[in-house]
Amino acid sequence: MAIVAFSSARSGSQEDLHPFERLAITLSARFSAVDTNDAEDMVARALEEVGITFGVDDCMFVDCTDRATAKILRAWAAAPYAPCSDDDLANMPWLVQRIRRNIVVATTPATDFPHTAIKDREHAERTGMAARLAVPVVLGPGVVYALIVGCRHRHMDWSAPLVGRLRLVAEIVGGGVDRLRQDAARQPRPSDGDRFGDAARADTVYLREEARNQAETDQIIGESGSLRVALERLGQVAPLRATVLLLGETGTGKELFARALHDRSQRRDRALVRVNCAALPGSLIESELFGHEKGAFTGAISMRHGRFEMADGGTIFLDEIGDLAPELQAKLLRVLQEGEFERVGSSKTRQVDVRVIAATHIDIEKAVAEGRFRADLYYRLSVFPITLPPLRDRQADIPQLAWFFIHRHQRTLRCKITTVPPDVMYALQQHNWPGNVRELENVIERAMIRSSGGVLQLDEALHAEAVALPLSGSGETLDAVQRCHIERVLRECGGRINGVGNAAVRLGIHPNTLRFRMKKLGVIVPSRRPAVAGRPSAAHPR
Repeated sequence: MAIVAFSSARSGSQEDLHPFERLAITLSARFSAVDTNDAEDMVARALEEVGITFGVDDCMFVDCTDRATAKILRAWAAAPYAPCSDDDLANMPWLVQRIRRNIVVATTPATDFPHTAIKDREHAERTGMAARLAVPVVLGPGVVYALIVGCRHRHMDWSAPLVGRLRLVAEIVGGGVDRLRQDAARQPRPSDGDRFGDAARADTVYLREEARNQAETDQIIGESGSLRVALERLGQVAPLRATVLLLGETGTGKELFARALHDRSQRRDRALVRVNCAALPGSLIESELFGHEKGAFTGAISMRHGRFEMADGGTIFLDEIGDLAPELQAKLLRVLQEGEFERVGSSKTRQVDVRVIAATHIDIEKAVAEGRFRADLYYRLSVFPITLPPLRDRQADIPQLAWFFIHRHQRTLRCKITTVPPDVMYALQQHNWPGNVRELENVIERAMIRSSGGVLQLDEALHAEAVALPLSGSGETLDAVQRCHIERVLRECGGRINGVGNAAVRLGIHPNTLRFRMKKLGVIVPSRRPAVAGRPSAAHPR
């Protein structure tokens, strides 16, 4: 659950804050004191505020706990339109399937829907919904809720900052609803007709089933030498309480390793709490980590626990630790050394027993040398570093990974693959995989959508690139190949790095990683495409 607050240094008039910040503070405070009887009205009010703040026409909060059918808890629509119903949601099966797999779905008028999304496309055309954005909410081991917004008859730029902000809002609302369900589950008899109370027992069953399915859906696949080294180090440190630092490029499976470390530890019966340090600004992450007291800032009407308190006795996974704000690095160092901290707005010192697993995709030693990351914090985090190998160093694992992803997606895509031709497997093994395992899964899924007759058919661009590689000659270095590939993608994206569908997303790496690699390789950035005249741009939080 996301806990949102601002440190006392920023507290004051909410008129001084950005509209999104005011919304985040208001929702966090409101859902910290929500009563079961007011739950549905509070969610409905929150959806209206989200719609107004983000400048969208349609907003719904979806319950995904039923593995057979997703249901709308509440929905809102700008006048004169009617809010979406469960019948509308039933006509978006492709979107719902992707949400259940924890995939952010962003569609625009230019989106080329796959053939599996015929119902979704027809529904969008029928209702005039030009663009949609859906963000899943993960609580425990799986997706439990989703927040879906839409715009009618106009273009919407689903930028990366907007997606991150909407996901934070969804986590706040989802966390509040989940707490209500847990409270309702403790009551002898939930009230009849209460969708929040009635689903409490279903939540418990769902989460147990998801936990059982983790071994099937989230395995560390591969037997290559470089992966065996990482797994051997994982096995050595997992039973201990030592702090672990996971290093590796984006998409190499750092979160998967963190789960494996927790599951093989003596703390596996307690919580594994995840914090994405790159997703929240410094003004939010202090309360996210350490919690806040009642009255600590404007709108803080009750006390809230931070992530370290939630993880007491268990494990906390600090993802993208290299992007942590400098002002919080000293406070984090104290927690790691002494196990002590204070909530925002409190002078009382609290102690926790938490095992820390951190991860970063950046060159953290370089960040230390440049003064962007504290050396003492780095040495405290890197008690036992584990470097995860990139996929290009695991060519022998690609056939096994490819078949794993084929089996994973066959049911949802309704596509039975029985054969992977040798030239297709060769193309997969020759690709450079800048996005690593995550990119491989996307390529396999895209290929399955295009395939017919049980034979996997690769996307032409990837196939052509792989065929060309052996013919390029030994005179062309790997840096030269990477530079050409990045320049080609940038040309296709009009020089744009950030945002859905642009260079960083297509390459499967973090925008900052792409900028660093461009500087290192001497990539020439093409001029951006001129804006299309007459195209309106929807206002949204920046």
